[in-house]
Amino acid sequence: MSIRLLITDDHAVVRKGIRTLLEDETDIEIVGEATDGEQAIELIAALHPDVLLLDITMPRMSGIDVTKAVTRQYPKVRILIFSMHHNPDYILKAVQNGAAGYLLKDTSEEEILRAVRSVAAGELYYPPSASSIIIKQFVSHSNGNHSDVEHPEAGAVRPGSIWQKITPREAQILTCLTQGMSNRLIAERFNISHNTVANQRASIIRKAGVSNSFELVRLALKEQTS
Repeated sequence: MSIRLLITDDHAVVRKGIRTLLEDETDIEIVGEATDGEQAIELIAALHPDVLLLDITMPRMSGIDVTKAVTRQYPKVRILIFSMHHNPDYILKAVQNGAAGYLLKDTSEEEILRAVRSVAAGELYYPPSASSIIIKQFVSHSNGNHSDVEHPEAGAVRPGSIWQKITPREAQILTCLTQGMSNRLIAERFNISHNTVANQRASIIRKAGVSNSFELVRLALKEQTS
């Protein structure tokens, strides 16, 4: 089954460029284009996309506001921000409001394809520069603005911590997730399959009692520094 993609950007040249890039991919179907946030929400109701590729700065309704509304109204739609802004505030607000990924508009074609497929598969997708901003924010929030994080094996963790509930290999996977690594990169690091990583990530999420990878990473970093 192909990935149903809705493109939302107020610039026609950007929409055309994305369509040109993706329209020949057999596993991706572009179901529509929106020129602003309000139209995007209307089209989601009509077209039922799997992934919303979304600009941030648009007329009538910002991408952040769209993210907030779509996450609440259509939780199964995965949101991939596609922006010209490498702004920590935008990145953090996107994450906090439910975006599954954040790409800059100068991203390579290969990374755009990888990001669309990753978020459609239920993963988070943030390039290293965005991941570092997100993780620093988590750490700062967890330890009172001290940025040094010890890995769980470096010291004791509190009773009941997720780090005590998971296997040694799952702890390795979770450490990689807190470093912003994708399933693909984790699989390459440990020479295991992508499906094995996905299954282990799902197991950790169940043991943690959270709903998604974003909540898992936030919990894991909090418990590392508590």
